[in-house]
Parts: sequence; structure tokens; C-alpha cells
Amino acid sequence: MARKTARPGRTVVVFFLGLAIAYGLVALGGTWKPELGLDLQGGTRITLTAKGSPSSENLDEARGIIDQRVNGTGVTEAEVTTQGGNLIVVEIPGKSRSDLVDTVKRQAQLRFRTVACTEGPGGVTGSCASAATAPTAPTAPSAPSSQSSGKSSSGSKNRAPFLMADKKNDKQSNPSSSASASASESPSASTSPSPAPSDSGDPAQSALAFIDSPDQAAVKAFNAYSCPSDKVVEDNPDQPLVTCGTGDDAGTKYLLSPAAIEGTDLDSASAGVAQGQVQWQVNLTLGGDGKQVFADLSRAMAGSEKQFAVVLDGRVISAPTFNGVIPNGSAQITGNFNENSANSLATSLKYGALPLAFEKDGTSVETVGPSLAGDQLSAGITAGIVGLLLVMLYCLIYYRGLGLVVIASLLVAGAVTYAMVLLLSKGAGFTLSLPGIAGLIVAVGITADSFIVYFERIRDEMRDGRSMRVAVEAGWKRARNTCLAADTVSLLAAVVLYIFAAGVVKGFAFALGLSTLIDLAIFFWFTHPMVSWLARFKFFNRGHKLSGLDAENLGIDRITVGGRA
Repeated sequence: MARKTARPGRTVVVFFLGLAIAYGLVALGGTWKPELGLDLQGGTRITLTAKGSPSSENLDEARGIIDQRVNGTGVTEAEVTTQGGNLIVVEIPGKSRSDLVDTVKRQAQLRFRTVACTEGPGGVTGSCASAATAPTAPTAPSAPSSQSSGKSSSGSKNRAPFLMADKKNDKQSNPSSSASASASESPSASTSPSPAPSDSGDPAQSALAFIDSPDQAAVKAFNAYSCPSDKVVEDNPDQPLVTCGTGDDAGTKYLLSPAAIEGTDLDSASAGVAQGQVQWQVNLTLGGDGKQVFADLSRAMAGSEKQFAVVLDGRVISAPTFNGVIPNGSAQITGNFNENSANSLATSLKYGALPLAFEKDGTSVETVGPSLAGDQLSAGITAGIVGLLLVMLYCLIYYRGLGLVVIASLLVAGAVTYAMVLLLSKGAGFTLSLPGIAGLIVAVGITADSFIVYFERIRDEMRDGRSMRVAVEAGWKRARNTCLAADTVSLLAAVVLYIFAAGVVKGFAFALGLSTLIDLAIFFWFTHPMVSWLARFKFFNRGHKLSGLDAENLGIDRITVGGRA
């Protein structure tokens, strides 16, 4: 059986092709400078003032939830602290993070209500429409079934999106999108003091009864209200609610029933794109008492045009119709979502409602400068360059010709690291702080250790009488296991530190783990193939004095060539 021939040159070519692709992606991103952390470039400071006199436990819990929100989608290294007895201060790197500002300020008071009336560009619909203003009955041939395609009849361009059961065998086809899930400022809403029209004690029956028979006080409040509005909302779950939509739907007015389901019954929320689709959606799972109410409402409303409103902080973010019965509490809402709005909403809901409320006039947003002087960044970069040069110089003096492999490997590792930092800054919100730079510098020593272990194994094999070409492969098998064990320990340390640390320490751990993975990639796909390729040249395999593998340097009488001394 023929032995498979090693092709180190091809491995190196493929490696550089991958590096070229990485820099091609960087070029497409349009930025060649990494995002810097709060300590190096400044950012945005948000100060939230809690209402009343919250307990220290509630304040700490709110701080933890906000920290998870702003750091939950990437390594943004936002700092969240408490001050005094009622302040939470959030400092976010960068000067244009409006998406995170909205996420911080959002209190995530989620409730689910039924829709009795709406008023938009097409006029008033629902139970509030008088004989003079009521629209003509829809001309659609029949109400959609639970497997409706989502295509509306004529004149229904603004039809609500679908709320469908989350089942793998459900076919989701082209749902329309009138509702918007954009993050918004303070909602525009007012409430009616009237109680719910039904006192049956069954939230589902009360909400269903309100759709067809809203009380006159609520209808009067609805008719007197106009959207959009900047009025402060008082979202009382026991009262009907008159409010507006968000984003492109801000001009649509809604009359909603008292809350049928509270947000505390929400078990999970996530954003994503369904398989075979291109539209972003929000996936919800309800538990507790809300699961049964949800099933009852879907059973009664499926196949009709009756809408079910998802209300966040008093504003309707989506008002879908049921596409079928949802017995298990798991559903998908499709609407006018984009990636940012869907992720922002899902992140806020995922980490739950805050245990306290904030003063509307007590929230301030300001731009802050870097906490470290500009020369601190220069000093950190200079330290890294000096350390790198010293490692290169030492390896060049000690290993001579093989030292060139060390220099090339470190330079390539630097190029790969810079590409990854740029890509992560663009795609994952990674910010490079001074501790992160320290993590990258520490990793230089880890990378150099791999080279030293490998070269010393090669020298040991040659001292045992093997030629360089044989020693390179025999030494690789022994060095590979040693380096894998060492890098695994470093990677585990970085992972543990990242999980249990907070703030900028996470940045250090992330940079250390990233550099460790890059070290393994360089060691396997550049250093080893490069040494195998150099072993074919007489300068190395015959032990030239400047190769670092001469007999005198190895402490032996003569070099073995082709199995003979």
C-alpha cells in the first residue's frame, strides 16, 4: 500500500487563502480599525433613577438584568454599576450605540391583550365603528383556516401578521407584516377607568367578551385619543388600554382589553429566521396560567380577523391574528421585524422584566470621554511590540535558521489576530480594551512556547541519530500532544474566567481564549508545514552552521543524513 505523501506547501497555500478570505470580509465590512473599549475611546453613559426607595436586593437584581441585556449579544464590555440607593449607571463603549440605549431604558413590561378596535389610514374597524363610519364588510370569500397562506384579500395590505403554533411540521408561507417590533421611546397611551366588561373570573372569556362588547367609557376614550402621541402611559393590567403602535405603525390607534396574560408567564423569547424563510421572527413560549389562557384564546380566535396584541411598555409591538390553535404555549410572531429590532426585543424579554420602575424624567444619556489618557493605548501597543521583538530576537539567536520560522509564525499569528478582532468588532460587537490588549500580549508567550517545544523535540530526535526529515515528523507527534495539552489548559482557564468574571475582565479572558485558538491554528497549519518544507533543503537537513541544527549546536559528533552519519 502506497504511503500518503505529505504536501506541506499545499497546506501553507490553503492557510494563506483562508487568511486572504478573512481580510476580504474585513474589506467588505469597510473598517480597518477595531472598536475600542470605554477606557480607551469613551462612550455613552446612561443614568437610571429608580422610583421610590427600592431595596438593595431589587437594585442589584435590576443591575444584573441590565448587565445581561447589554452584554448578552456580544463582548461589548459595557459596565453596569449601582450608585447611592436608587441609581443604576450604564457605560457603553462607542458614541452611536442607540440600539443598546433603547435596550437599557426598556423596562420590558410585557402584557397580552385582545384588540376590540383599531383606527388607521383605512378608518375605524372593530366594535368602535359607528354606523356612519363602519367600513364595508370584507369581500374575502371565507375566513382563513389554521393553515392559511397569509395572503390577504383585496384591500388588506395592512392586515395583521400571523401568530402561529411553533411546530416543526407547520408550513409557514409568506406571512404579511403590518406590525412593527422596533424598539421605541416612551409609549403613547391612555387608559380608561372602566372595569372589564365581564366579571366571570376567566381571563380568556373576559378578553373575548371585550372584543365584541367594549364598555362605552372605553369607546369614548378611544374616540377622543389620537396617534401618534407623546403622552406618558399608565399601563394598568386591570383596565382597558388605548394606545398606539410602534415604528411604522405609530399612527395606528388601538382599544385593548384588560391584560389576558402577564409577561411573567413568558418562559422564553428568541429571535431568528425560520428554515426556508428570509423574514425575522420572534419565538415565544408561555407557561404558567398564561399557557391555558393562550390556548383558549387561540381556539376561539383562530380563523377570524380578531387580533391579539403583544404590548410592551404600553405600546403595541405586534397585533397578529391566530393562524391556528396553539395548545402548548409555543408560538411564532412574524411581522415587520429586522435583525436589530427582533434581537433587541428578544434580549429584553429573555432576561425578564425589571423588579423596579424608573423615573421618566430621571433618565439621562450623556457622552463621556475615555477614562484612560490616550498615551495609555500607545503604551500598551508599544509594550506588545517590544515584547514581540524580544521574543523574535531571542529565538533568532538561539535557533538561528529555525528562528526565521518563529518570526514568520508570529507575524502570521499577528495578522490572523488582527483580522479576527476586526471581524468580531463588526459582527459580534467585540470591543478592544486595555485588559483585552494585555490578553493578546500574554498570548505571545503561549505561541512562542509551542515553537520551543516543537523545535526541542526535533533536536532531541536528531541527537538520537535520526535525520532532520525523519526528526521533523517524529518530533511533531510528540510535540503536538504536549502543545494540545498546554493550550487546552489555557483555553479552559480563559473560558472559566469569561463565565465568572464581569466587565473588562471578560475582555481579557476573551482575548486570551481567542489567541490560544489562533496559536493552535498557526501551529498546525503554518509552523509544522513550514518546518516540513524546510527539511527538504540541504541548508537544514545537512546541518549548516547557521541552520541551528549543526552538530556542534546539537552537541553530537556529526549529523545523520538519509539514515547514515
